[in-house]
Amino acid sequence: MRKIVILGASGSIGTQTLDVVKQHPSALRCLGISVGQNIPWLFEHLKNHQYDLVVVQDEFDAKSLALFYPNQAFSFGGEGLIKLACLNDAEVVVNALVGFAGLVPTLKAIEAKKDIALANKETLVVAGEMVMAKVHEHQVNLRPIDSEHSAILQALQGNDPKAIKRLIVTASGGSFRDKTREELKEVTVEDALRHPNWSMGKKITIDSATLVNKAFEVIEAHHLFNLPYEQIDVIVHKQSIIHSMVEYIDGSIMAQLGTPDMRVPIQYALCGPERLTLDAKGLDFTSLAQLDFKALDPDFYPLFPLIISAAKQGGNRMCVVNAANEAAIQLFLNNEIKYLNIETVIEDCLNHFPYASNLSIEQMVELDAKVKDYVLHQHKELS
Repeated sequence: MRKIVILGASGSIGTQTLDVVKQHPSALRCLGISVGQNIPWLFEHLKNHQYDLVVVQDEFDAKSLALFYPNQAFSFGGEGLIKLACLNDAEVVVNALVGFAGLVPTLKAIEAKKDIALANKETLVVAGEMVMAKVHEHQVNLRPIDSEHSAILQALQGNDPKAIKRLIVTASGGSFRDKTREELKEVTVEDALRHPNWSMGKKITIDSATLVNKAFEVIEAHHLFNLPYEQIDVIVHKQSIIHSMVEYIDGSIMAQLGTPDMRVPIQYALCGPERLTLDAKGLDFTSLAQLDFKALDPDFYPLFPLIISAAKQGGNRMCVVNAANEAAIQLFLNNEIKYLNIETVIEDCLNHFPYASNLSIEQMVELDAKVKDYVLHQHKELS
């Protein structure tokens, strides 16, 4: 039995991870969860579950919950997240946090010799070299929960990594894949959140529309599989049936297919290469009319080439990009800027904040805060 903790348990990945645990009680046990500010969900959840530790964002909420659940241990804030990530009996930390907040708990968990099941993109996007160096130093496993990276990992099984010609990461194209750039000028938050294939959290759904998520996934693949950017391609595949592919030097292509169900990569990250049963509808090939593929259009998704270029520069560039993107998305969700202004904000921040290299984790945290503060104070001018 693998003992896990879940950072971000009330979000999309978190709740699906809890469902996987529920389906496989002999294989998995959850020792602790964090939920941020989703107190109504947690209050109901604790009526039927007890953990070694539960973490919320605010001290007031932790103390209030303790009055209703006196036998449940609570903690709060950043220190609480680190405490949960380093919980003694836990073997695997599922990081389903959203945004930059996921980085420090991941590093602390690795230092505590915990295996990582990673759904938090920003951990590798912002500090991939640092994180992977820690993984090797402490001899732990870091496995991706992203469907694309899980597909690549599965397609690599039994093959020599030296025989890889390229990775082919698939992209659905997001909520606006059938619109024109002119039509994007007036799209709403509600429009952006209607993803055609996947049920995801708000931020990742917006990132899917701008294709920021796909740029981030290329960066993650670069670090996870130790391949240069030139060997990682992206292709638009509207149906999200093929989750990614690996092409080998002999021309063979290994692909992982399945319905859009995140519980598959969750299970594989926790227990792979062992396969667990899943109570879900399988893929019916007879119902597939066709599978579509087309090249990514950089003019329609200008943030994709911009971010890949920034990633190749290294240094603090991705810390700036990530912070600007998080702040811009929040403003968009609040209806304070328009959709296309997300692009403007990120480009402006890359120009405003000078390049720097060899940042410590403390300097990354400081830069993240500075960029977000800059966006919040400048967005009216940018819009």
